[in-house]
Amino acid sequence: MLEEYLNKIINADCMDVLKKLPDNCIDLVVTSPPYNLKNSTGNGMKDGRGGKWANAALIEGYENYDDCMPNEEYAKWQHEVMMELVRVIKDDGAIFYNHKWRVQAGLMQDRRDIIYDVPLRQIIIWKRKGGINFNAGYFLPTYEVIYFIAKKDFKLAPHANSYGDVWEIMQEQRNDHPAPFPVELIDRIISSTTSQIILDPFMGSGTTAVVAAGLGRDFIGIEKSEKYCKSALERLEKNKVNPEVAKFHQPMLFSEVVPITPTRKKKKKDEYHIESLF
Repeated sequence: MLEEYLNKIINADCMDVLKKLPDNCIDLVVTSPPYNLKNSTGNGMKDGRGGKWANAALIEGYENYDDCMPNEEYAKWQHEVMMELVRVIKDDGAIFYNHKWRVQAGLMQDRRDIIYDVPLRQIIIWKRKGGINFNAGYFLPTYEVIYFIAKKDFKLAPHANSYGDVWEIMQEQRNDHPAPFPVELIDRIISSTTSQIILDPFMGSGTTAVVAAGLGRDFIGIEKSEKYCKSALERLEKNKVNPEVAKFHQPMLFSEVVPITPTRKKKKKDEYHIESLF
Protein backbone atom coordinates (compact mmCIF):
# COMPACT_ATOMS: atom_id res chain seq x y z
CA MET A 1 0.00 0.00 0.00
CA LEU A 2 2.75 2.47 0.92
CA GLU A 3 4.48 1.99 -2.43
CA GLU A 4 1.70 3.80 -4.27
CA TYR A 5 2.60 6.99 -2.40
CA LEU A 6 6.41 6.86 -2.65
CA ASN A 7 8.13 9.69 -4.51
CA LYS A 8 4.86 11.41 -5.26
CA ILE A 9 3.32 14.76 -4.44
CA ILE A 10 -0.24 14.20 -3.23
CA ASN A 11 -2.66 17.06 -3.79
CA ALA A 12 -4.99 16.58 -0.82
CA ASP A 13 -5.74 17.51 2.76
CA CYS A 14 -3.04 15.90 4.87
CA MET A 15 -5.46 14.28 7.33
CA ASP A 16 -7.28 12.51 4.50
CA VAL A 17 -4.02 10.91 3.41
CA LEU A 18 -2.49 10.27 6.83
CA LYS A 19 -5.52 8.27 7.93
CA LYS A 20 -4.97 5.92 4.99
CA LEU A 21 -1.37 5.16 5.91
CA PRO A 22 -0.64 2.05 8.00
CA ASP A 23 0.93 2.18 11.45
CA ASN A 24 4.73 2.24 11.73
CA CYS A 25 5.45 2.77 8.03
CA ILE A 26 7.43 6.06 7.92
CA ASP A 27 11.05 6.55 8.94
CA LEU A 28 11.11 10.32 9.27
CA VAL A 29 8.70 13.26 9.18
CA VAL A 30 10.05 16.73 8.36
CA THR A 31 7.45 19.47 8.23
CA SER A 32 6.42 23.01 9.04
CA PRO A 33 2.67 23.70 9.20
CA PRO A 34 0.99 27.06 8.66
CA TYR A 35 1.66 29.05 11.85
CA ASN A 36 -1.76 30.69 12.14
CA LEU A 37 0.03 34.02 11.96
CA LYS A 38 -2.94 36.12 10.92
CA ASN A 39 -4.72 35.26 14.16
CA SER A 40 -2.42 37.51 16.13
CA THR A 41 -2.68 40.16 18.81
CA GLY A 42 0.13 42.05 17.07
CA ASN A 43 -0.36 44.33 14.12
CA GLY A 44 2.43 43.40 11.71
CA MET A 45 0.34 40.86 9.77
CA LYS A 46 -2.80 42.99 9.86
CA ASP A 47 -1.82 46.48 8.77
CA GLY A 48 0.31 45.69 5.74
CA ARG A 49 3.77 45.90 7.29
CA GLY A 50 4.35 42.16 6.89
CA GLY A 51 7.18 40.16 8.37
CA LYS A 52 10.43 38.42 7.51
CA TRP A 53 9.30 36.80 4.24
CA ALA A 54 9.96 38.25 0.80
CA ASN A 55 7.49 41.02 -0.11
CA ALA A 56 5.49 40.31 3.07
CA ALA A 57 3.75 37.47 1.22
CA LEU A 58 2.17 36.00 4.34
CA ILE A 59 -0.07 39.05 4.68
CA GLU A 60 -2.25 37.38 2.05
CA GLY A 61 -2.05 33.95 3.67
CA TYR A 62 -1.34 30.88 1.56
CA GLU A 63 -2.66 30.13 -1.91
CA ASN A 64 -5.84 28.44 -0.66
CA TYR A 65 -5.63 28.94 3.11
CA ASP A 66 -5.80 32.27 4.93
CA ASP A 67 -3.83 31.12 8.03
CA CYS A 68 -6.34 32.63 10.43
CA MET A 69 -8.15 30.20 12.75
CA PRO A 70 -9.30 30.63 16.37
CA ASN A 71 -6.31 29.47 18.41
CA GLU A 72 -8.10 26.60 20.16
CA GLU A 73 -9.35 25.29 16.82
CA TYR A 74 -5.89 25.62 15.31
CA ALA A 75 -4.19 23.82 18.21
CA LYS A 76 -6.78 21.02 18.08
CA TRP A 77 -6.19 20.57 14.34
CA GLN A 78 -2.42 20.50 14.69
CA HIS A 79 -2.60 18.10 17.63
CA GLU A 80 -4.73 15.73 15.56
CA VAL A 81 -2.17 15.89 12.77
CA MET A 82 0.60 15.25 15.28
CA MET A 83 -1.15 12.17 16.64
CA GLU A 84 -1.36 10.75 13.12
CA LEU A 85 2.31 11.49 12.53
CA VAL A 86 3.31 9.72 15.75
CA ARG A 87 1.17 6.75 14.73
CA VAL A 88 2.72 6.35 11.27
CA ILE A 89 6.40 6.62 12.22
CA LYS A 90 8.28 3.43 13.04
CA ASP A 91 9.65 2.55 16.48
CA ASP A 92 13.01 3.93 15.32
CA GLY A 93 11.38 6.92 13.60
CA ALA A 94 11.32 10.62 14.37
CA ILE A 95 9.47 13.85 13.60
CA PHE A 96 11.12 17.23 13.07
CA TYR A 97 8.26 19.71 13.50
CA ASN A 98 9.15 23.34 12.84
CA HIS A 99 7.02 26.02 14.48
CA LYS A 100 7.29 29.56 15.79
CA TRP A 101 6.95 30.77 19.33
CA ARG A 102 5.39 34.21 19.60
CA VAL A 103 4.06 36.68 22.13
CA GLN A 104 0.26 36.87 22.28
CA ALA A 105 -1.51 39.36 24.56
CA GLY A 106 1.83 39.95 26.29
CA LEU A 107 2.55 36.26 27.05
CA MET A 108 4.70 33.65 25.34
CA GLN A 109 2.82 31.13 23.20
CA ASP A 110 5.17 28.14 23.00
CA ARG A 111 2.87 25.57 21.30
CA ARG A 112 2.67 23.20 24.25
CA ASP A 113 -1.01 23.05 23.30
CA ILE A 114 0.06 21.01 20.24
CA ILE A 115 2.92 18.80 21.45
CA TYR A 116 1.91 18.18 25.07
CA ASP A 117 1.63 14.37 24.84
CA VAL A 118 4.24 13.38 22.27
CA PRO A 119 7.70 11.85 22.93
CA LEU A 120 9.57 15.16 22.70
CA ARG A 121 13.31 14.46 22.85
CA GLN A 122 14.86 17.85 22.17
CA ILE A 123 14.17 21.39 21.00
CA ILE A 124 16.40 22.72 18.25
CA ILE A 125 16.67 26.46 17.77
CA TRP A 126 16.71 27.60 14.16
CA LYS A 127 18.34 31.03 14.32
CA ARG A 128 17.36 32.98 11.24
CA LYS A 129 19.17 35.93 9.77
CA GLY A 130 17.56 39.32 10.27
CA GLY A 131 13.98 39.78 11.36
CA ILE A 132 11.62 42.62 12.15
CA ASN A 133 9.77 43.67 15.28
CA PHE A 134 6.77 46.00 15.42
CA ASN A 135 6.21 45.70 19.17
CA ALA A 136 8.04 47.77 21.77
CA GLY A 137 7.06 45.26 24.48
CA TYR A 138 9.70 42.63 23.68
CA PHE A 139 12.99 42.07 21.88
CA LEU A 140 13.31 41.26 18.18
CA PRO A 141 12.47 37.57 17.50
CA THR A 142 15.24 35.98 15.43
CA TYR A 143 14.56 32.26 15.81
CA GLU A 144 12.06 29.49 15.27
CA VAL A 145 11.95 26.13 17.00
CA ILE A 146 12.14 22.60 15.67
CA TYR A 147 10.53 20.05 17.95
CA PHE A 148 12.59 16.86 17.69
CA ILE A 149 10.06 14.14 18.52
CA ALA A 150 11.46 10.61 18.54
CA LYS A 151 10.30 7.11 19.32
CA LYS A 152 12.41 4.97 21.65
CA ASP A 153 14.75 3.31 19.12
CA PHE A 154 15.62 6.38 17.04
CA LYS A 155 19.32 7.11 16.62
CA LEU A 156 21.09 9.82 14.64
CA ALA A 157 23.43 8.96 11.78
CA PRO A 158 27.09 8.48 12.73
CA HIS A 159 28.76 11.77 13.75
CA ALA A 160 25.54 13.79 13.44
CA ASN A 161 25.46 14.19 17.21
CA SER A 162 28.37 16.62 16.87
CA TYR A 163 25.95 19.33 15.73
CA GLY A 164 24.79 21.66 18.46
CA ASP A 165 21.14 22.44 19.12
CA VAL A 166 21.28 26.00 17.76
CA TRP A 167 21.39 26.12 13.94
CA GLU A 168 22.13 29.47 12.32
CA ILE A 169 20.74 29.21 8.79
CA MET A 170 19.50 31.96 6.48
CA GLN A 171 15.81 31.80 5.61
CA GLU A 172 14.93 31.14 1.97
CA GLN A 173 14.40 34.32 -0.05
CA ARG A 174 13.98 33.24 -3.68
CA ASN A 175 10.83 31.14 -3.65
CA ASP A 176 7.23 31.74 -4.74
CA HIS A 177 5.88 30.08 -1.58
CA PRO A 178 5.27 32.65 1.20
CA ALA A 179 7.17 30.69 3.87
CA PRO A 180 9.56 28.11 2.35
CA PHE A 181 12.03 25.87 4.15
CA PRO A 182 15.69 26.65 3.43
CA VAL A 183 17.38 23.75 1.63
CA GLU A 184 20.27 23.88 4.10
CA LEU A 185 17.93 23.38 7.06
CA ILE A 186 16.24 20.31 5.59
CA ASP A 187 19.55 18.94 4.39
CA ARG A 188 20.87 19.21 7.95
CA ILE A 189 17.90 17.26 9.28
CA ILE A 190 17.67 14.48 6.70
CA SER A 191 21.41 13.92 6.35
CA SER A 192 21.62 13.63 10.15
CA THR A 193 19.56 10.43 9.91
CA THR A 194 19.71 7.13 8.08
CA SER A 195 15.98 7.33 7.35
CA GLN A 196 14.88 6.13 3.93
CA ILE A 197 11.18 7.12 3.74
CA ILE A 198 10.61 10.82 4.44
CA LEU A 199 7.12 12.32 4.86
CA ASP A 200 6.14 15.97 4.71
CA PRO A 201 2.38 16.51 5.24
CA PHE A 202 2.68 20.27 4.53
CA MET A 203 4.93 20.05 1.48
CA GLY A 204 4.58 23.63 0.26
CA SER A 205 7.18 24.39 -2.41
CA GLY A 206 8.73 20.92 -2.18
CA THR A 207 11.97 21.49 -0.27
CA THR A 208 11.66 18.26 1.72
CA ALA A 209 11.10 16.29 -1.50
CA VAL A 210 13.99 18.02 -3.27
CA VAL A 211 16.42 17.27 -0.46
CA ALA A 212 15.21 13.71 0.10
CA ALA A 213 15.52 12.91 -3.62
CA GLY A 214 18.91 14.59 -3.82
CA LEU A 215 20.15 12.40 -0.96
CA GLY A 216 18.79 9.22 -2.53
CA ARG A 217 15.92 8.85 -0.07
CA ASP A 218 12.23 8.22 -0.81
CA PHE A 219 9.67 10.89 -0.04
CA ILE A 220 5.93 11.33 0.34
CA GLY A 221 4.73 14.90 -0.06
CA ILE A 222 1.21 16.06 0.81
CA GLU A 223 0.03 19.53 -0.16
CA LYS A 224 -3.46 20.99 -0.25
CA SER A 225 -2.70 23.63 -2.88
CA GLU A 226 -2.61 22.45 -6.49
CA LYS A 227 -0.53 25.51 -7.34
CA TYR A 228 2.17 24.60 -4.83
CA CYS A 229 2.07 20.96 -5.99
CA LYS A 230 2.79 22.04 -9.55
CA SER A 231 5.57 24.33 -8.36
CA ALA A 232 7.11 21.50 -6.34
CA LEU A 233 6.99 19.14 -9.32
CA GLU A 234 8.59 21.73 -11.59
CA ARG A 235 11.28 22.25 -8.99
CA LEU A 236 11.95 18.52 -8.74
CA GLU A 237 12.36 18.34 -12.51
CA LYS A 238 14.88 21.20 -12.44
CA ASN A 239 16.76 19.46 -9.65
CA LYS A 240 17.39 16.46 -11.88
CA VAL A 241 19.76 18.73 -13.81
CA ASN A 242 20.87 21.18 -11.11
CA PRO A 243 20.42 19.58 -7.67
CA GLU A 244 20.01 22.10 -4.87
CA VAL A 245 21.80 19.78 -2.43
CA ALA A 246 24.94 19.82 -4.60
CA LYS A 247 26.48 22.58 -2.47
CA PHE A 248 26.31 20.25 0.56
CA HIS A 249 26.71 16.75 -0.94
CA GLN A 250 27.31 14.76 -4.06
CA PRO A 251 23.65 14.42 -5.17
CA MET A 252 22.09 11.04 -5.93
CA LEU A 253 20.14 10.30 -9.09
CA PHE A 254 16.50 11.33 -8.91
CA SER A 255 13.80 8.72 -9.41
CA GLU A 256 10.75 9.54 -11.52
CA VAL A 257 8.32 11.79 -9.67
CA VAL A 258 4.62 11.99 -10.43
CA PRO A 259 1.74 13.65 -8.58
CA ILE A 260 -1.38 12.12 -7.13
CA THR A 261 -4.37 14.43 -7.45
CA PRO A 262 -7.90 13.92 -6.17
CA THR A 263 -10.54 13.40 -8.85
CA ARG A 264 -14.10 14.28 -7.93
CA LYS A 265 -16.73 11.90 -9.26
CA LYS A 266 -20.43 12.57 -8.99
CA LYS A 267 -22.01 11.07 -5.86
CA LYS A 268 -18.74 9.37 -4.87
CA LYS A 269 -16.00 10.21 -2.44
CA ASP A 270 -12.77 11.70 -3.73
CA GLU A 271 -10.55 9.04 -5.24
CA TYR A 272 -6.84 9.34 -5.93
CA HIS A 273 -5.26 8.63 -9.24
CA ILE A 274 -1.76 9.09 -10.60
CA GLU A 275 -1.55 11.90 -13.11
CA SER A 276 1.65 13.15 -14.66
CA LEU A 277 1.87 16.91 -15.17
CA PHE A 278 4.90 16.63 -17.45
